[in-house]
Amino acid sequence: MNKEKMGSFLSELRKERNLTLQDAGEIFLVSFQAISKWERGGSLR
Repeated sequence: MNKEKMGSFLSELRKERNLTLQDAGEIFLVSFQAISKWERGGSLR
C-alpha cells in the first residue's frame, strides 16, 4: 500500500469514529501534527 492510500485510509477511519487529529495523536502517542502528516501521505514514520 502506498503512502497516499494509507493516509486516505487512516483519515477515513479517524473521521468514521469522530476523532480529531488531537484525539488520534493521543491514542497513538504521537503529536497531532504527525497524524496530519500521515494522512496527507507525507510520511508513515
